[in-house]
Amino acid sequence: MSILHFLAQKFSQLEAIFYALFFILLSKKIVPLHSSKIYKHMIKKIAIIGVVLVLAAYLIHAVVVLSRQTEAEQTCSELQIEIQSTSANNYLSEKNILKILTDQQLNPIGQTGQNIRTNAIEKTLEANPFIADAEVYKTLNGKVKIKITPRTPVLRVITETENYYVDDRGTIMPIPPDFGAFVPVATGNVKKSYAMRELYKFVVYLQNNNFWNNQIEQINVLHNMDVELIPKKGDHIILLGEIANYQENLDKLQLFYEKGLNEVGWNRYSMINLKYKNQVVCTKKEKKTI
Repeated sequence: MSILHFLAQKFSQLEAIFYALFFILLSKKIVPLHSSKIYKHMIKKIAIIGVVLVLAAYLIHAVVVLSRQTEAEQTCSELQIEIQSTSANNYLSEKNILKILTDQQLNPIGQTGQNIRTNAIEKTLEANPFIADAEVYKTLNGKVKIKITPRTPVLRVITETENYYVDDRGTIMPIPPDFGAFVPVATGNVKKSYAMRELYKFVVYLQNNNFWNNQIEQINVLHNMDVELIPKKGDHIILLGEIANYQENLDKLQLFYEKGLNEVGWNRYSMINLKYKNQVVCTKKEKKTI
């Protein structure tokens, strides 16, 4: 609803309230029916207020009707597309959006306002597997503006049979052409339901943690549902265990990193096992024989 439409409604309501109050005052005899100066002065004021309200409502109504006629008859001269993307989801272009609209015969350029279906454009764009939200509206100067929010991947899943992203809302999304997101990769025994729930919660925790953000490169799910992590720093594998205990085990690992590996070196161990409560069990690398 436009501001003009809103004001027209409000003035109509005020006009109705004015007449209602006036008749209530008369019925209750709050306004005395005699020819005194006070009575005449009061009636004059009420009449002036009533005339002002009626004129204001009429003028706003006329402007609203005129704006509706102008909007309906005006031809769209320009389509402005704003894609609200970051480096994490920078894979859509204006060309992509124009192609979607043209294919569905929804391109507003050259169309009159009454023939531009903004709701249909929004629904069509949001049906695209790479678009999270679309906002479409017409301006008074004959332009149509479209704001697009692309879906943002937070995890990539690669198995023997599937290859897809999980987005920041925990839903599956396909791989955009010619785009690769810098997100952790999950491999192994990964079903879609597991990826959308357990793994999604895990990677969101990693992203929101100052220490673990951008630390984990790969998440490998074993057949027994234990989870292995491959960090970006260090030449070792982290056996996290069941993912349900990830927060407790990562806190334990962070303490070990800060108090242990910083002293002995990041490449001393081949495996760091976090499965056991209150313990970090490390396997040393085997010395290579020449």
